[in-house]
Amino acid sequence: MMKKSKKVQWFWTWVIGSVLLRLILVYFPKNLNLSSRPEVSTPLTSIRRLAEGYWLKQSSMSPYAGSMYHGSPLLLTLLGPLTVTRIEGQPDHLLCSLLFVMADIVTAMLICATGKKLQAAYSSSLQLVGLHHLSEDSDVLPSGDFAALVYLWNPFTIVACVGLSTSAIENLMVLLTLYGACARLAPLAAFGWVMATHLSLYPAILIIPVILLFGYGPDAPPRKLFRQRKNLEVENSTTGDKSCLEDELINEKSMQSVFSWRPVVLFLFWTLLWSSYVLFLCGIYVQQHGGLQEMFKRTYGFILTIQDLSPNIGVFWYFFAEVFDFFRSFFLIVFHGNILLMIVPLALRLNHRPCFLAFVYIVLASMLKSYPSVGDSALYLGLLGLFAYELKGNFGFLSNFYIEHNLFLDNQLSRFSDMQFSFFLFSGYVGVSLLSPVMHNLWIWRGTGNANFYFATAIGYACLQIILVIESVSAMLNHDRMITKLSTAKLQNVKS
Repeated sequence: MMKKSKKVQWFWTWVIGSVLLRLILVYFPKNLNLSSRPEVSTPLTSIRRLAEGYWLKQSSMSPYAGSMYHGSPLLLTLLGPLTVTRIEGQPDHLLCSLLFVMADIVTAMLICATGKKLQAAYSSSLQLVGLHHLSEDSDVLPSGDFAALVYLWNPFTIVACVGLSTSAIENLMVLLTLYGACARLAPLAAFGWVMATHLSLYPAILIIPVILLFGYGPDAPPRKLFRQRKNLEVENSTTGDKSCLEDELINEKSMQSVFSWRPVVLFLFWTLLWSSYVLFLCGIYVQQHGGLQEMFKRTYGFILTIQDLSPNIGVFWYFFAEVFDFFRSFFLIVFHGNILLMIVPLALRLNHRPCFLAFVYIVLASMLKSYPSVGDSALYLGLLGLFAYELKGNFGFLSNFYIEHNLFLDNQLSRFSDMQFSFFLFSGYVGVSLLSPVMHNLWIWRGTGNANFYFATAIGYACLQIILVIESVSAMLNHDRMITKLSTAKLQNVKS
């Protein structure tokens, strides 16, 4: 109990420290000038563009006039009044800053709660296959707490918050979706998914892992493992115990393999309900300025057609600035189709790990979206902490486990290793974070460089995300293979 209380105290100490750091930095926004950085603010997440859209609306003009604002009318309603409210003697946009700080804290708490749901579900699944030794060590900080701290102390998260990027609100909606799906709260998950899709469009692909979460439950070992265990244990059991054992294993299998349609249908119903409500509110807001058709054109159309080619940390702006207009439509289809082509294969291979599948989808969307920012990286790097136990490698522990249970697999244990390029990825993210503003300054302000300088950092950033996806998926699949071999070897050892 003492150890647990110390861990809780340690966790909340770091949470409070992250809040204080944000509050201190909020009072120096002009000195930092983060809201003007292309890595932080994009045409979709800039607070300056939002303030301009609100001013146009207050002037009885369309908020989308002049191609300045391209966000949600609901976000304009929520944040717009805060951009014009001033407190004497306090920094500009202080209320917006406090709202983003609160959004970060709530997002971190949702990550923590999601981690607890995943850990509980995964531990029960390991017990069903007789591998309870592989559960997370109680002496180690739980993965949910670790992921929450990673999110709060990630420099990308802090920069996005202090830079007044609305990506903090988008990240909050995504986490509402994942937590609601893990907890099987259909109204909450549907609301989060509808709002995240409404704000950014790309979270629409998360409907696949959300449906899998509602249908199968949180992440678990491969479902074929339960079938193999059933067959082996039934064969090894005595005649008198077979009937009882078969009934028990059939119940276990039904818990892990049968897809539950009822919560999925309930989620889809709430999705339809929330979508109708959001469209109704948006229709009221823009009814005098072209209606919903104009809103779709200025928001989703702006995202899909990549009309703004101002520099950012993505790769689209440079490519479409160079491509001939005749080929523009073709390459728009190719670039956006990359995301769609990877959805189904990943879903088929990782259907037993829907939460990890959502993490992979978020990384891919962050890499291939039209207007990326560091706020997108902050989200998936925080979610990566939820799977730290599976991805960190368990070579030393597994060696002891094999020796303890007299299990020998012809030295195949060495195949199960952790992410091989962890240090390279960490160094790469640090390097890109430092080089990006330097290259931008050389190009834009000093005039001693050109667009290729800044685009080189964007290419490096994209490559790092590709390596992260490949390494994390490979490590997770290796972890699943390790569990399968452990379970099979243990049952064969009992049989012999």
